[in-house]
Amino acid sequence: MTVLTLSKALNAGLRKALEDDPRVLVMGEDVGKLGGVFRVTDGLQKDFGEDRVVDTPLAESGIIGTAIGLALRGYRPVCEIQFDGFVFPAFDQIVSQLAKMRLRSLGQVTMPVTIRIPCGGGIGAVEHHSESPEALFAHTAGLRVVACANSTDAYAMIQQSIRCDDPVIFFEPKRRYWDKAEVDPAANLGAALPLDRARIVLDGTDVTLLCYGPMVRTCVESAVAARAEGRSVEVIDLRSLSPLDMETINGSVRRTGRCVVAHEAAVTGGLGAEIAARITEECFYQLESPVLRVGGFSTPYPPSRLEDHYLPDLDRVLDAVDRTFAV
Repeated sequence: MTVLTLSKALNAGLRKALEDDPRVLVMGEDVGKLGGVFRVTDGLQKDFGEDRVVDTPLAESGIIGTAIGLALRGYRPVCEIQFDGFVFPAFDQIVSQLAKMRLRSLGQVTMPVTIRIPCGGGIGAVEHHSESPEALFAHTAGLRVVACANSTDAYAMIQQSIRCDDPVIFFEPKRRYWDKAEVDPAANLGAALPLDRARIVLDGTDVTLLCYGPMVRTCVESAVAARAEGRSVEVIDLRSLSPLDMETINGSVRRTGRCVVAHEAAVTGGLGAEIAARITEECFYQLESPVLRVGGFSTPYPPSRLEDHYLPDLDRVLDAVDRTFAV
């Protein structure tokens, strides 16, 4: 086992994918010589060459359009969108072309494109650098949408995404890039949790707390604090945002009878709304209280001096947990 930061685990996963399959390419703005803004691709161009780790122009639509063409020719491109707020120039390519190709061909054409997107706030960045656009992609049929939360999952999930024949939107929590965890580079990828399955991070009996990406650590800290007050909180890292692992979610909610969904994105129209609706439809008679949501406010992401107020924290999560018992 090796202790790696989340960014280093992604680097190791990308390196393994490049070694294992000559069809894998990495492309994006500054991913080569610089190694990416967050150094996730550091050293890859030096070891694999400029033909496989490609520095692109500052043109997100062009990056994704090129990746679609490469995928049609049998390659497995991995695109980096430098910051979450920069993905929107590529949105038309992703929604109108990438997401629809496989269905248009009745499954005969695969579209193995992985789009890495550093997401969320918490790093004191300027405008357009701290977005949480996952609901836009989860709403788009034809895309798989996943979010890693720690180094262990990052290493396996990036490789699973690259091997997948569907297009994958891969969200990376940028404020967790420096969090460390154990990674086993020698582990068999086939033994890893499937890409579309959620993980129970902490067992509990009183309330289910659903989260993903940057909020997993916050929710685990909240659950530990809640235990001091006599609340047993089960924390589930969703990992896959589309499709959702409703089997794991419903199984937990039926046992606890209560549920809170937490994410950084604004509550209005967020993924929590879809999850709450499904739980209400499928677990109505087991619920002891309404499903509650914790998220950002329905405003554009604020200046960095206000982001601590904007981002859901331990206290806001604990307040929602408490309110599920107040009904």
